[in-house]
Amino acid sequence: MTPPFVALRETHTSVLFFVGDRVHKMKKPLDLGFLDNRDRATREAACHREVALNRRLAPDVYLGVADVSGPDGRPCEHLVEMRRLPDERRLSTVLDRADPPVDVVDALDDVARQVARLHAEAATGGEVDRCAEREAFARLWDLSLDHLDRLDAPDDGCRPLGAARLLAAIRDAARQFLHGRAALFEARIAAGRARDGHGDLLADDIFCLDDGARIIDCLEFDDELRFGDVFLDIAFLAMDLERAGRPDLARTLLVRYRALTGDECPPALIHHFVAYRATVRAKVAALRFGQGDADSRDTALALLDQARNNLRRGTIRLVTVGGLSGSGKTVTAATIGAFLSAPVLRSDVIRKESAGLDPLVDAASPPGEGLYSRERTEATYAAMLARAEETLTLGRSVVLDASWLSARDRARAADLAARVGAEFVEIECAADRDVRIRRVLERRAAGTDASDATPDVLSAQESTRDEWPSATVLDTTAGGPAPDQWLDRTVGPAPWPIDPSSPPSTRGA
Repeated sequence: MTPPFVALRETHTSVLFFVGDRVHKMKKPLDLGFLDNRDRATREAACHREVALNRRLAPDVYLGVADVSGPDGRPCEHLVEMRRLPDERRLSTVLDRADPPVDVVDALDDVARQVARLHAEAATGGEVDRCAEREAFARLWDLSLDHLDRLDAPDDGCRPLGAARLLAAIRDAARQFLHGRAALFEARIAAGRARDGHGDLLADDIFCLDDGARIIDCLEFDDELRFGDVFLDIAFLAMDLERAGRPDLARTLLVRYRALTGDECPPALIHHFVAYRATVRAKVAALRFGQGDADSRDTALALLDQARNNLRRGTIRLVTVGGLSGSGKTVTAATIGAFLSAPVLRSDVIRKESAGLDPLVDAASPPGEGLYSRERTEATYAAMLARAEETLTLGRSVVLDASWLSARDRARAADLAARVGAEFVEIECAADRDVRIRRVLERRAAGTDASDATPDVLSAQESTRDEWPSATVLDTTAGGPAPDQWLDRTVGPAPWPIDPSSPPSTRGA
């Protein structure tokens, strides 16, 4: 279908005039709090800034700034002049088509390449780095959520969204994540991951043309909203793809960008960034709802729900998996580690490494003696918790595989979780006694495991263990890994697997 020769469209900040093969974009003279364009000189400067910044990705689209003159011949307004792009090639439109004119995965690959190149060439250091600090990002969260709180207030002159509880849950989850993650943000900056990016990467502003993607409409009105972590930038499009019902493509984009850049950003941080971007878009929808667009209420609430769900996927968890010897805790811990894409720290291995021994060396001794004295055991748990703390502060969940027979040791793990803003999950594995004894004997005979447990050790554990009422009990008598439904309910939801070597996802996964 041929587009109309002349058309007019509005966004919440601009009016766009479509005339033939050109688009003229006028900035609205308004104050939205986060943007003040009431002054003509400010609008003119913003036009020039928009052209300069967008030419980094689409130099053949942004043609320049046109002046509009009044009856006296003097400029009275300024317009960004652009090449008109075909609406049917918008990524947002292509996604909705059963027979897309381009291969969407190939288009996203091109987008990932272009954004990766932009980030590689973009400014870093100084103010850019400062905007990527944890405290600066926390302020962005507060600004968006405070604005949404005001829009949700019934006495603000706008119709309330009715989202007070949802907003409070989002705020609490965001703060918990940021609480113990200073080292993560510092490491990202030190690795050069803070850049002057696009700032507003949405499917509606990406055009899938035959000669490659065109990415337009970068954020020009506030450098602090454009500066930041590179994955905060790419997360905007991942959020938009998920919102459009294509989490499979969101993951494809993230996997490709990660492979291109070699950036091993923790999945939890990526989900956190996706949640923030969903909150930003919810704020835009809430503004439209307050201005009379009734349909925007559902959009805002859906975006806030998306933010909450991503914060849940991005929750940092400290998972203790314990139980008597032979109860299946090592198999369970490995299953949970794979589910959460989290490292597993095993006390049997750490105990021997700390003593300078190979993990498979037989160091069995009577209960409470040798490597298994109380002093050695306390040192083992302390070393395990120290390693866990370092990993947790760098944005990754951790699974701790140990017997956890002592309530005091469990309390120390709980204290660590609280200190670093991690969700504490306690799992006690259990199995029939004859099954536990059989497993211990089979493991001893094989000689291929780090455990030194014997039937005598098992008997000693049974008589000395503290009760564990706070744990979720998993009966492993039947054997086999924990079922996915149980994992999702007990330790999930899991983050997206975005390692480049991960198997491809399916639509809706």
